[in-house]
Amino acid sequence: MSISTPVVTRFAPSPTGYLHIGGARTALFNWLFARHHGGRFLLRIEDTDRARSTPEATEAILTSMKWLGLDWDGDAVSQFDQVERHQQVAAEMLENGTAYRCYATKEEINDFREKARAQKRAPIFQSPWRDATETPNLPFVVRLKAPKSGETIIEDQVQGRIVWKNDTLDDLVLLRSDGTPTYMLAVVVDDHDMAVTHVIRGDDHLTNAARQTLIYRAMGWNIPVFAHVPMIHGDDGKKLSKRHGALGVEEYRDMGYPACAMRNYLTRLGWSHGNDEFFTTEQAIEWFGFKSMGKSPARFDFKKLGNLSGQHIRAMDNAILTEEIAGYVASQQQPLLTDAQKTLFRDNMDSLKERAKIFPELIEIAHFFLSERPFKPDAKAAPLLNTVSRGMLNRLTSRLRDGRWDAEFLEAEIRDFAEAEELKLGQIAQPLRVALTGRTVSPSVFDMMVTLGRQETIARLEDVST
Repeated sequence: MSISTPVVTRFAPSPTGYLHIGGARTALFNWLFARHHGGRFLLRIEDTDRARSTPEATEAILTSMKWLGLDWDGDAVSQFDQVERHQQVAAEMLENGTAYRCYATKEEINDFREKARAQKRAPIFQSPWRDATETPNLPFVVRLKAPKSGETIIEDQVQGRIVWKNDTLDDLVLLRSDGTPTYMLAVVVDDHDMAVTHVIRGDDHLTNAARQTLIYRAMGWNIPVFAHVPMIHGDDGKKLSKRHGALGVEEYRDMGYPACAMRNYLTRLGWSHGNDEFFTTEQAIEWFGFKSMGKSPARFDFKKLGNLSGQHIRAMDNAILTEEIAGYVASQQQPLLTDAQKTLFRDNMDSLKERAKIFPELIEIAHFFLSERPFKPDAKAAPLLNTVSRGMLNRLTSRLRDGRWDAEFLEAEIRDFAEAEELKLGQIAQPLRVALTGRTVSPSVFDMMVTLGRQETIARLEDVST
């Protein structure tokens, strides 16, 4: 698609709750498209529903966006702050004859629709005030004077050409009887005033595109390019729910998924670049476009998310990963990592991150140097420290007090010890692992001994062998 004007996209969440995974993907797609074209990505908080909008929800949305790394250009704007501008546009439409005052009551509207259904007609309200000239002193709403013939056509960048017969579109309400703007009017005015060129959102807004197009035309404004993305379903093909993973973005952060992995996975939900599953954010920005978007609902799959997360952890620079681990620990109100612990993480990260898919797993693997002695083996590990194994570890300890302290020497020394004891290496390595970590699963015992150092290793062996 050739684009001649500077691209401007926007994400416009309602602050009535957390930023769920579907909203996060919408934000990501808008961000990627803007960054791909060197354009601007704007954030608008649609807080006109004062009864349901809360400052806490707004802050949660901003926090989630920042964690995902979706930086927006300029300040986040409030839709509620633009109410006077919305009212001004409605007044202009009344003045130019593209809107009218409708004094019909709710009872009259309901009666009209019931009769239409009884006569098997479309229950689209036909206001008797559409062409009236009188202005009685009664409550009224402002309605769009929508065309009653012809067609409204949307050349959607994902869904293709969508055609609506104008006689199926109603004279939608622009201002309520209390003077507050409706969603339809507010969105169009805000998008116009923010110079939005591309509206990328879920396909549940597809019908809204037709109705909003009528408002653009009534004002003589340029209509943005629309791209309506299929919704996200669960792995069973049903509408996404909390059971499938429709959680707040902050919950994925708290579960320990790296932000880069979440960006990668969400990008693949509805968009593809050949058969590529793993890619960096820089690659996503370079490749992103409408042509590779699917028309079918994407399926959320925790297993795939976990696999991608593990790949990103392994690919991450060790120093950067160490800082991300430290930030994660801090976000979970756990004791902050000391400088010494950060150094141990960074220096041993290659072995630590091999099997981890999320940060808690990586921290668990690093348990051996995060735990302070004396510690108790867990329930699965404790039986391995019986009288026989404790005696064996006591004899091994005496051999380890002297000599070099590197993985190669330690492995050779322990193999020689196993041969002298007429045991297999695993019969020594597993009790040794439990003595050093209190767990049955850990990195290589030889690497751990080097990491812990001679003094700490021997101290831990003495704790269990005495």
